[in-house]
Formats: sequence, C-alpha cells, structure tokens
Amino acid sequence: MLVGYLGLFVAAFGAATLLPLQSEAVLVGLLLSGQYSLWWLLGIATLGNVLGSLVNWLLGRWVDHFKARRWFPVSARQLDKARGHYARWGHWTLLLSWVPIIGDPLTLVAGVMREPLWRFLLMVSIAKTARYGLVAYLTGPWT
Repeated sequence: MLVGYLGLFVAAFGAATLLPLQSEAVLVGLLLSGQYSLWWLLGIATLGNVLGSLVNWLLGRWVDHFKARRWFPVSARQLDKARGHYARWGHWTLLLSWVPIIGDPLTLVAGVMREPLWRFLLMVSIAKTARYGLVAYLTGPWT
C-alpha cells in the first residue's frame, strides 16, 4: 500500500510542475481499488501537488536571471504580458492553479511577481484540495 501512496505523491508532484503529467488517473485508480483511505489519498495528492507548485514558484523567483539568454523559452513580451495579467488580477488567479494547462504557469508567474510565500501556499492549497476533492467525489460510489 505504501507504494500506491508514494506513486500518487510522485504523480501529483510531477503534475504540478511544468511537466505534462496527470495525477487524477492515479487517484481514481487507487480510489476504485478500495484498498486505500480516501482521506490519506486526498492529503497525499494535495501535498504533492502543492509542493510541485512550490517548485514552479521558486523557478519564477529566479526567472529574471535567465530571461536575456537565447535558450530562454519565453520572450520578454510574453513575460510582460503574464506580469500584466497577474498585476491586474493578483493572488486571486492562484485559485485557478488547479486548471489544466493554465494552472502551472500561473504558479510560475506568482514567483516572478514575488507573491508572498504564505499567501501563495494558502491559495494554492485551497485550489488543489478542491481539485482532488471533486475528483474523489465524482469517483465515489455516491455518483
């Protein structure tokens, strides 16, 4: 059983970084097996996903050091556009950090914009808990 929990943590952590991974399928599989605690699965998935988002935040804090390099994957214009959106909507955008495709870059931009760590962790934890809670609810026997 430890392997299942560890696998979910790794999948959730990886899915929250800029890597194209999915953790919901792992969560659903473990839930459907009936061998794991719902609350442990939700806690581990959320913890892994929040810590993966923290990696993005940390990368964002250092992105300015590399933006002038030729290999840097984001143009100055794209970075300024992202900063503009974040400046307009602020930390509330982190409630969308659960959304596929846009959520992970939002956590990176939060680091670029120097979002305070405490508020970043609070907003991302709310979003990620809601995400996995919804997946668990839709997977459960009550649907």
